[in-house]
Amino acid sequence: MDVKNNSAAGGIRRTRVMVVGGGPVGAVAAYRLARAGIDTILVEALAHCPEDMRASTLHAPTLDMLKELGVLDELEAVGLRAPVYHYRNRRSGNVLSFDLGELSDVLAHPYRLQCEQFKLARLLTAKIDQSAHGEVYFCQRVLGFDQDADGVTVSIETPMAIEQIRADYLIGADGADSTIRKWTGTKFEGFTYPERFLTLSTRYPLDRHFDNVAGVNYVSDADEWCVLLRVPDFWRVLVPTEIGISDEDLLSDAKKNAVFDGLMGNGASVETNHRTLYRVHQRVAESFHHGRVVLVGDAAHLNNPLGGFGMNSGIHDVWNLTNKLQDILLDGADAQPALALYDRQRRAIAHSFVQTQTIANKKMLESDDGRSEKEAQLAAIAQDPDKRRTYMLHQSMVASLREEATIQ
Repeated sequence: MDVKNNSAAGGIRRTRVMVVGGGPVGAVAAYRLARAGIDTILVEALAHCPEDMRASTLHAPTLDMLKELGVLDELEAVGLRAPVYHYRNRRSGNVLSFDLGELSDVLAHPYRLQCEQFKLARLLTAKIDQSAHGEVYFCQRVLGFDQDADGVTVSIETPMAIEQIRADYLIGADGADSTIRKWTGTKFEGFTYPERFLTLSTRYPLDRHFDNVAGVNYVSDADEWCVLLRVPDFWRVLVPTEIGISDEDLLSDAKKNAVFDGLMGNGASVETNHRTLYRVHQRVAESFHHGRVVLVGDAAHLNNPLGGFGMNSGIHDVWNLTNKLQDILLDGADAQPALALYDRQRRAIAHSFVQTQTIANKKMLESDDGRSEKEAQLAAIAQDPDKRRTYMLHQSMVASLREEATIQ
């Protein structure tokens, strides 16, 4: 079947796999399937891939995957390599340094690539539409779906009509508020932090105010911890916010000035290009697999951004899932056992690694005086070559993929 001419009788579009959500996770899923020769339709409710400034870190295993997709060089051209990351204590001045170059024996790409997520999504959605087996539709919102033994019928609202798409399998990559997850009826268990997070982006050269600052910096402080990240055009600063303060006040110049006063003084002199306020969750769906419907990324699990695991774990979800869908659709593997294995593997990793590590990372940044037990533990890790290596294998997400492979 030619996916570029896929209208069936009665006006129902037909495809092998339908992916809902045009962010980086959905785009990787759709592009990998289309490259494998599997007819795939990607739909996104918005008019284009949103310019979301939150996720920007691509870890080494993810870079391996993007290399296999043939797009890493294009992302390298619009990103920054960050082989070193720091844990800094604002009060004591202590700096703990971790260099991924020490893992060059096991990492083909021993660094983080700092590249905003929308760049990956826009690159891949363009490539999907150029491929023989892929299509992308923007401004198309999922209303609901019905599945039976042979496939899934998805109802879509387009700018002009209500239409249907018939697919063998449906992938829900439609984010934290996932319509697909809600239609499955699955519980989304966990909690939401009472404080919200504020991200500020600026072209101001913050590195002039720190000695030997890295491209990725986690700054602990009981009063206001923060994360400093360098991306090609900006420094991005992430801070927690006070509970009960209005959006207007948190996004105000006064709040911006206070944040940068705490970092380098004279915050009024810093101009920002983006200010984003958002809630942060730690949640995992009770199941990622519902017959012919599968959840990935934020639709399946949510975590705080400390460590850069959110987008990366979503891409790792779809790598696992698209391996299994290729086995099913190209090689005739038994579908339900394969998809059930996807559920066991990725849900276990979401619980045992992503949730556990991101919660620990947040507690570390809330250290009070530079002499806390958690910071002392991290200092001991940094000073021991074997412990430091194990720690970096976890923080780079290599360990989570190794653990996934052991789950049957």
